[in-house]
Amino acid sequence: MKYIDRIYRENEISEPVVLEIINSPEMQRLKGIDQMGYFEVCFPGTAHSRFEHSVGDYLLLKKYGAPIEEQIAGLIHDVSHSVFSHAGDFYFSNGSSEKQDHQDNSFESYVRNSSLPKILEKHDFDLEYILDDKNFPLKENNLPDICSDRIDYSLRDGFIFSIADKNDVQYFLNNLKIENNQWIFSDFESAQKYAKYFKALNDKQYSGIISVMTFKSVGDYIKHAIFKKYISLEDLYTTDDAVLLKISKHLKEDSKLQKLFDRMNNKVKFKNDSTDFEEHVFCKSRVIDPLCHHDEKIMRVSEINLDWKKVIKEEMKPKEYFLKFIE
Repeated sequence: MKYIDRIYRENEISEPVVLEIINSPEMQRLKGIDQMGYFEVCFPGTAHSRFEHSVGDYLLLKKYGAPIEEQIAGLIHDVSHSVFSHAGDFYFSNGSSEKQDHQDNSFESYVRNSSLPKILEKHDFDLEYILDDKNFPLKENNLPDICSDRIDYSLRDGFIFSIADKNDVQYFLNNLKIENNQWIFSDFESAQKYAKYFKALNDKQYSGIISVMTFKSVGDYIKHAIFKKYISLEDLYTTDDAVLLKISKHLKEDSKLQKLFDRMNNKVKFKNDSTDFEEHVFCKSRVIDPLCHHDEKIMRVSEINLDWKKVIKEEMKPKEYFLKFIE
């Protein structure tokens, strides 16, 4: 199968197990889940799917020669995302806006109850091995380390949100290497540039005020719809458009629903003021501290630029906002 990716360009995907996973209903559903949640209203032209990112994660791992098991793990890592991506951490009672971990917590159960175990068994892959992230340090690790997931979504999102151009993306890819199952930049300059680039993305997109307003308002809209039984919990594992359509039938009859809909569609002004607020909201913040070659050693950016240690300490804390909508 020929696959055109906006980051990795033209690719030939031929592995039978990968093709079957890509065509599974669980993966195909991700085409209807926006990567950022519900950002198109505030950032027109930036919509892109969890499917695009998931295949991108696989392509990145393949490009750098990761084992096929790790490529598969990268491909399926987001299949358990509910509608509107990380807005789910604002509408699920067991979600955490500070950690954005609902999808991670539900991943194993979702996969076990999907069509994926039979596909893996058919092609002689061990489900238990694929589900254990300890086997895949290139695909997944904890902040502030980098991994294929963070590399792909940051390059993809930055390009789509015009924080990076094609030359920037290629520069980062050209300077990335894998050594001893670790992502390492070829020099301090490229590692530091990437770390600062990632911070710019976090400040504006991942944990910025517009993003938090969107996460919160979408979360409230979905929670209200669930409470009123306009949608079921099962609906949350369909697609964004299917859920929006199902809820929209009740807008005329429910003034609170309409108010929440107006908020999430950026039709209501809001402010962030710790002295006058209605909602105290936290949002996960992301920062990275890449490894790189420097003075014939492998070092972290923060070991070379000591000021970056202060940045990491501050940016690892959840962002805190005090929201008030001005109806």
